[in-house]
Amino acid sequence: MLMALPPSEEISDATKQFQERGPKKELKVAGHGLKLTSRVPLALPPQMESWVSRSGLASLQRTSLNKIDTNLVSAFVERWHLETSSFHMPFGEMSITLDDVACLLHLPIRGIFWSPQDVTEELAVELAVDYLGVSQGQAQSHVRSCRGSYYKLEWLYDIFVHHRAASSWAYATRAYLLMLVGSTIFADKTFTLVEARYLLLFRDLDGCSGYSWGAAALVTLYRYLGDASMYSCKQLGGYPTLLHCWIHEYFPTVGKRGENWNPAGNCGLPRAMRWSYRQGVLKVDDLRPILDELTPTDVIWRPFEDHRAWRVFDEICLYRGCLKWGEIVVPYLPDRCLRQFGYRQYVPSPPLDCMMATDIDVDWISYHQSVVDVIGSSSVATTPSEVVDGYLEWYYRVSHPRLVPPHRDAPREVPVPVYDVGPSDPDWARVSTLIRRYLRQVNAEEEDPQFSDLFEALHISRSH
Repeated sequence: MLMALPPSEEISDATKQFQERGPKKELKVAGHGLKLTSRVPLALPPQMESWVSRSGLASLQRTSLNKIDTNLVSAFVERWHLETSSFHMPFGEMSITLDDVACLLHLPIRGIFWSPQDVTEELAVELAVDYLGVSQGQAQSHVRSCRGSYYKLEWLYDIFVHHRAASSWAYATRAYLLMLVGSTIFADKTFTLVEARYLLLFRDLDGCSGYSWGAAALVTLYRYLGDASMYSCKQLGGYPTLLHCWIHEYFPTVGKRGENWNPAGNCGLPRAMRWSYRQGVLKVDDLRPILDELTPTDVIWRPFEDHRAWRVFDEICLYRGCLKWGEIVVPYLPDRCLRQFGYRQYVPSPPLDCMMATDIDVDWISYHQSVVDVIGSSSVATTPSEVVDGYLEWYYRVSHPRLVPPHRDAPREVPVPVYDVGPSDPDWARVSTLIRRYLRQVNAEEEDPQFSDLFEALHISRSH
């Protein structure tokens, strides 16, 4: 079980202590995009297509980036705090929310959590025989080669191809769906295996649509982000495309990105498909000061408002409580990132102790009261990045949102920043950020005549 830290108003010293991973600061990331390109057919047979479509997982066939910018992802992972399930940015907390998952991946948010039974190697063999249509000997040999209750993704693909050719549609569909989730939302740090117990999700192909696949993706990613935020961890599991595309949506000036289409031209595709991989040139060391200098105007706080025709906002995304998938339990705390929902950010309650949670399924079903509690203390933001008085003072007291250590001669205490309201239009915000970044790089002074035009342009951009 993922062990959440005890809730506290202060971030623990263990989390505050910043230590390098080693000479190689970027994480090894489990991305299967290129393999999925060759394994996902252009069209499934109609008999399979019906099951895959009803499962709620069909969108995962096309959402994966071919490659991941491991330096960009690693720079954000450094800012993840597992006890708050959030990235600690210079201007406050942000997180990947259920609404982000719904819009980026088009996975269903509502549904039940999954409580699995233990699967031994012997049971993994039986499951493969009963639900994947392989022989006892073949299943035993394969599970033994995996050295545990796992199946290889490549093996599942081969089973899918075999049963598709034989018109054994149920076997082919189970192998295909298990390969699909094992390559995306349930990707682990082996990069080649998927846990055999996930086959239980697809025993009843007509019933697997009842799960909250969006919560499953988020719980798994939160779990691996918590692991990878520790300096001793060298790898990141979960679905890196979800994190990578989330960064692109919220931080338009950070990292290189390819854009397949403009949101205005979208015809109902998952928003993750908007993005394509572009090789970044910045290393983790280069990205740390860039993230340290970000301001609220560098963020597109509500990037999916132009996507509501295809994914209407669901109030359950404001549920505050624990999410679970299997034995993994993580805190989900939208009260710490209210600006992403269009509300004014207040000083949030202390983090939840998920180790003490007993009625998570009941809390999830009766989510409405927690939503009232979350937004009842706030109001709709008048500017995208609005916070209550005293929020940043509290935040800088309990967190350490700047990762670049101060110069030896500089004061050790980091001053609480004061931010301009900045432009409300995201394009003008990006112009403002790029001008400001260049002026900072060249140590420009506003009184210097050679930079007067740029400073005038900066002031114009901030007024929009």
